[in-house]
Amino acid sequence: MTKEKIEQIRSEFPILTEQVYKKPLIYFDNAATTQKPKCVVEQINSAYYHLNANIHRGVHYLSQKATEAHEAARQTVAEFLGATKREEVIFTRGTTEAINLVAFSFGEAFCKTGDEIVISVLEHHSNIVPWQMLCERKGLKLRVIPMNEKGELELDEYAKLLNDKTKIVSVAHVSNVLGTVNPVKEIIRIAHEKNIPVLVDGAQAVPHIPVDVIDLDADFYVFSGHKIYGPTGIGALYGKEKWLNAIPPYQGGGEMIATVSFEKTTYNELPFKFEAGTPDYIGSTALATALNYVKSIGIEEIAAYEKELTEYATKRMLEIEGMRIIGTADEKSAVISFLVGKIHPYDIGMLLDKLGIAVRTGHHCAQPLIDSLSIPGTVRASFAFYNTKEEIDSFMEALKRVVMMLS
Repeated sequence: MTKEKIEQIRSEFPILTEQVYKKPLIYFDNAATTQKPKCVVEQINSAYYHLNANIHRGVHYLSQKATEAHEAARQTVAEFLGATKREEVIFTRGTTEAINLVAFSFGEAFCKTGDEIVISVLEHHSNIVPWQMLCERKGLKLRVIPMNEKGELELDEYAKLLNDKTKIVSVAHVSNVLGTVNPVKEIIRIAHEKNIPVLVDGAQAVPHIPVDVIDLDADFYVFSGHKIYGPTGIGALYGKEKWLNAIPPYQGGGEMIATVSFEKTTYNELPFKFEAGTPDYIGSTALATALNYVKSIGIEEIAAYEKELTEYATKRMLEIEGMRIIGTADEKSAVISFLVGKIHPYDIGMLLDKLGIAVRTGHHCAQPLIDSLSIPGTVRASFAFYNTKEEIDSFMEALKRVVMMLS
């Protein structure tokens, strides 16, 4: 990206001009949540001020217009993911709810005592706990794909885990801790050879790299709006029509029904079968605005620029004595987790905050991964397309100062 384009982008994110402790904010916590451009916030305001009415049920003008906007947003999500059918996109509160939906509904339909679920050592808690709950409820076994010293999944070991008892594989597209970009297309291919479906957690992928669910042949793909410059509390589940038709609803209530009597209820068609109650029709339109904003910049250009930032930051960070970067996969996204000497990550993060730099510290909702590395946690710097090399230079000056203070 040109310097002029980056400056234009930054001007669309007012929060980037904020000060923290009288210092310019440097926001390197994008893997936790991204900041929002003006167009997204303006879309939320506009929807509430001019188009607020409950959808799908009203015959009046506002209801019809709000319904049209919500369903147009569904189409936008489908196109962004490369899906061919709008009905295969289910709106959820985010990645976590989407995984819970699949874990519960798929488990009800297809899992029995003695069956197995395969996940990886890299997973976020949201892609561990729902499967553990299923295992406890139904008497299943959770199997875990190991990784090598670089933080890459061992595909040979993965293939050995699959057997006639394996009912589903669920893996992250990109690790939120190590930044590893997993070879999900190959993971899916291997599973499909044994007719095993695969769910892909795309929370850390969709903001940073191109995603095409048809090319991947993913059975389920999930992501959160707030990770890709959209509002909180909205996300999406893509699911192949055959699977969504084969599994029962996750929740009951209004909207997800066709008919209701005290004797029996029949369920609505896709996608409404999985959308009980009033949906977040304000959030869906704002999510569509965010996706269109990303599309206007170009996801390929974003990926190339963020790779440049990540490589630059990695090179600069290795200047520091005692620096240990956790996760050195050949294919990495815009995340750098690190430790310096014996300094506790919390101490580094706390002092960086006083210098205006927002990073994340701790286990990053991936305790099993951190435990497998025998470390207390990491400091995580994560980048977005509105970050700059100048911010990285300021970060380096601050980090060197902090390390000197704590050593």
